[in-house]
Amino acid sequence: MAVSPAIAPFHQLAQQSRSCAPALLAGADDPHAELLAMVWGPRFDREHALGLWARLSQRQPAAALPVLPALLSVADHFDTLDSPVQHRVRRLILRHRALGETAM
Repeated sequence: MAVSPAIAPFHQLAQQSRSCAPALLAGADDPHAELLAMVWGPRFDREHALGLWARLSQRQPAAALPVLPALLSVADHFDTLDSPVQHRVRRLILRHRALGETAM
């Protein structure tokens, strides 16, 4: 399936995130808030992300190993996105959160 050039950077970020987000956010009280904390500023919040990874590595050391390189790749990719694309990422996280709240 061909991806529109307008959404290609976002699509690539989403694909990368799918490999690490489920393990990283497992057990979080509010996974959306954790995601937003990492992407709220103009640069990916690696300190927050590494804190989540440290908790994962304490709970499930074997599961945490492949997550770290994927997480750092997502962080690097997010930092290369233009501001409007970063803003779209935030809006989509908020939208997904709202959809989940209405389903409950």
